[in-house]
Amino acid sequence: MAYTNEQIDALVRDDSVHKSVYTDPDLYQLEMERIYGHAWIYVGHDSQVPNAGDFYATRIGDQDVIMVRANDKKVYVLYNRCPHRGAKLVPDGCGNTGKFFRCPYHAWTFKLDGAHLAAPMKSGFEGTCFDPKHPDFSMRQLARVESYRGFVFASQAAQGDDLKSFLGGVITSIDNLCDRSPVGEVEVAGGVFKVWQNSNWKVFYENLHDTMHAQVTHESSVVAARDQAKEMGEMPLELHIMDGNGEPYSFWEKLDLCAYDNGHGYMEGIFNPGAAERDPVTRAHFEVLEQAWGRERALEILGMNRHNTIIYGSGSPHTVFQQFRVIRPVAVDRTMIEIQTFRLKGAPEAVFKRSLMYANVINSPSSNVMADDVEVYKRCQDGNLTHGGDWISLHRYLGTDRVVPGGMISTNGTSELPMRNQFRAWKQYMLATKTEAVHAA
Repeated sequence: MAYTNEQIDALVRDDSVHKSVYTDPDLYQLEMERIYGHAWIYVGHDSQVPNAGDFYATRIGDQDVIMVRANDKKVYVLYNRCPHRGAKLVPDGCGNTGKFFRCPYHAWTFKLDGAHLAAPMKSGFEGTCFDPKHPDFSMRQLARVESYRGFVFASQAAQGDDLKSFLGGVITSIDNLCDRSPVGEVEVAGGVFKVWQNSNWKVFYENLHDTMHAQVTHESSVVAARDQAKEMGEMPLELHIMDGNGEPYSFWEKLDLCAYDNGHGYMEGIFNPGAAERDPVTRAHFEVLEQAWGRERALEILGMNRHNTIIYGSGSPHTVFQQFRVIRPVAVDRTMIEIQTFRLKGAPEAVFKRSLMYANVINSPSSNVMADDVEVYKRCQDGNLTHGGDWISLHRYLGTDRVVPGGMISTNGTSELPMRNQFRAWKQYMLATKTEAVHAA
C-alpha cells in the first residue's frame, strides 16, 4: 500500500510502535528510499582499499555500491552498475580491478573514479547522440562521500547535514577506537565475519542496548561459561565475556544509556578487559599509549568503556574490542551482519589477538552467544506475523529520561530509551522531514 504521512505518523506512539514497521514490505521499501536514501551510511574503512584499483563491493540499503581507491589516492563510492546495459561491474566482496573497471558484458571501460574511458567498436555510435563525456555514459558516483578518521560514509542525497553533524555525540566512540592506537590509526584486519539473520534490520539495533534480555536470552551460554570456569578453577577472559550476560538486573540498572539525535547512542561498558595493574595485555597497551600520549591522556583513553555504540543505519562500533558490526538490510525479514575487526596500529599484537578472540566468541556464526540472539530475532519476526496483537511495548521508564547536552540519558539502565529514540528518528525520516534532497542528481 502507499502510505500517507498521517498513516506513518500513527505507527509510532510515545510508548509503543505498530508491528507492521517490522513486517510490511511496502514500509521496508519506503525505508530504503527515505532512510537509506538520505542518511550517512557507513560503506567501509579506507584500509580495505589501500592501493589504487583496490575495491570493496557492498550495499547501502537496496543499492549495490563500490568503494574504490583511485590513482589520485582518493576513495570514491560508485554505484555498481555499467551505464550501457546495467550489468554489475564487480562481484560482491573485495579485489583489485587494475587500472580501470571493465564491464564483463560488452567491455565498456571506466576510470577508477567512474568516468567513461572507452567502448569497443566506436564506429557503431556514429550519427547517434552518444557522447563519452556525458555523465549518462559514466559510472555514477554517490551524491556525497566523506571520511572520518578512515571510516568512509556515503549519502545518496545531494544535500543535508555534513557527516560530523550527523554523527553528533557518537563521533567520540570513533575517536576513542582510533585513539587506542598510539599513532591514532586503525585498519581492518583478520577477515570479516558474515551472519544472516531472518529478521527485520531494526530488531538488531534495538537489541544492542536492550539490557533486559541478557540474562534471559543468553542463559545457556552463561551457564556453560560458569560450568567451564568451575571445572578449570578460574574464569579466563574468554569465559568472562560470556559470563557478563548473566549479571543480575541490579547490575544492568546502574548502567548509563545515552541517546542522541538521528537514532544514535551508546551503552556504558559492562566489563573492562582488565585493569593495567593485573592484566598483562592491558598493561602493555597502556605503556605504549603512555609513551605516545602521556599518562593522563592514556588513562582517559582506556577509561572510556562503551560496550555498544549505535550509528543508526550503519551499525555498531565496539571500542574496547575494536569491532564494527555493520548492519545491512536485505529484505523486510532478512538482514546481513558483517563483523569487521580492527588492528590498532602500533599497539601490541596481543591487543589484536584479543579482539579476534572476542569476535570469535561473541560475534561469529559459530558463537554460542550470537546463536541465542539470532533465534529470538526470528521469533520476534514470526510472532509479529500472527493475529496475537498489533503493538510493541516501549514503556520501560517512559517519561524519566534526562535531557543532557546533545541528547538524553536514562535514569535506569533497563530503560527502553534507546528504542524510543530510534523510532523518533525513524519517524522523522519516514515523514520525509529530512528527505527533501533524496536521490537528487
